[in-house]
Parts: sequence; C-alpha cells; structure tokens
Amino acid sequence: MTEPELHDLLVATVYVAAGLTFIALLFVTAPYGRHLRSGWGPTIPARLGWIVMESPTVVLFIWIYAAGDNATNLVPLLLLCLWQFHYVYRTLIYPFRLRKTTHRMPLSIVSMAIAFNGINAYVNARWISHFADYDHAWLASPAFILGVATFFSGWVINQHADLILFRLRGADESGYRVPHGGLYRWISCPNYLGEMLEWIGWAVVTWSTAGLAFAVFTVANLLPRAVANHRWYRAEFADYPKSRKALIPFLL
Repeated sequence: MTEPELHDLLVATVYVAAGLTFIALLFVTAPYGRHLRSGWGPTIPARLGWIVMESPTVVLFIWIYAAGDNATNLVPLLLLCLWQFHYVYRTLIYPFRLRKTTHRMPLSIVSMAIAFNGINAYVNARWISHFADYDHAWLASPAFILGVATFFSGWVINQHADLILFRLRGADESGYRVPHGGLYRWISCPNYLGEMLEWIGWAVVTWSTAGLAFAVFTVANLLPRAVANHRWYRAEFADYPKSRKALIPFLL
C-alpha cells in the first residue's frame, strides 16, 4: 500500500468512526464530566486524562508535519499555527483552568481518544505539509478567508462560553449551576457550537477530505453530547429556562 492510499484509508476510517460514534452516542452518553458513572473500568484524574489524550494533537501533529515536503512553505506554516492555536490551549492550558476537584475519567475514554487523535493528527498534518500544494494565492482565496473567519468565530464563542462556566463557582464551591449570559441565553452548549465552527472552518480553509472528516466527526461527537447535557440541565434544575435549545438557537 502506498502512502497516499494509506492516507485515504485513514481518512475513510475517520468518516466511519464519525458514523459509529454518532449512532452510539444516541443511546449511550460518554461517561466523563457530569455524566461520569461506574462500569467503564479504571479511572485517572480528569486533568491528567485531558492532557494525555490531547497530547497527540500537539506532539504527533508537529512531528508528522515537520516530515512533509512542503513544511517550510508559508500556507502550510499558517495552517500549522491555526491548528496549534487551538490544541496547545486545549492540551496544556485548559486542563489547568479546571478547578481542583476529585473528578476522574475512565481510562477507556482516554484510550479511545488517543487512538482517534493519533489518526486525525496524521491525516491532517500529512495533508497540509506533504500532499497538498498551496501556493501564496491561496491566502486570498474565498476558502481561506471564509475558513479562517469561521474558525476564529468558533474560537471566540468557545472561549466566552468556557469563561462563563469557569466563573460560575467560587474557589471553595462545588457542584453545578445554570450558566447565563452570552449564547447561554439561547442554548445550553455554546462551547460545543464554537468547537464545531472551528473545525468546520478548518475543513474549509484546508479544502481537504481530511479536514472535512474531522469536522464531521466533531459534529457527530458533540451534537449528541449537547443534547445529553441539555436533558441533564432540564432534569436537574426545575427553573431551567424552557426556551433554551441544546445547540442551535431556536432550532435544536
């Protein structure tokens, strides 16, 4: 099997994983965060779990990217910065913004995330630095401009939603509260909406099957989670705003 054939096979694997994940999550909510429960094997501290499972998106991505024939070209370098802009934060900063709690995460979830992130890092890094041929004109293309705008719009939404969540509790408080403000006025999970927009933007700016596969997987993973969180809020809080939707204002 040639490397292009392997790349195509792994991209197809991401699409299949997206379909299976979406179907599975319609029936079973992934057991981490507020949905943590027994029966999923040994657990580790949630903060450590986040760092370990997200590490391939930083370390492996850079290693694979650097091996590409086009790694020193301007457009691939900018795309590398875009990817790392999200994942350096998600891997090395976000876990330490979480409050020190006793929350844990099943090793089974961490292992599945590592496997997916490894494949996803390979197909996207190898595409932008080796298989794709972006010239400088790509920087002025509608796909690049729209993709970057969508990516950063999603990032702003995601960051603002996380900030509201971080500020919900005092230093010595635990438990959950109902978030208010920003897009929480209309939906329960603007953080997930923001992340979806980021990777839809990535799919557009890279104009690749690898990027599209990741965007599809992100939606397949986070849409059912948003619905599960929305149902949890409504079950836990009798005064939860009835007009709120799960993910898309006024629609879903």
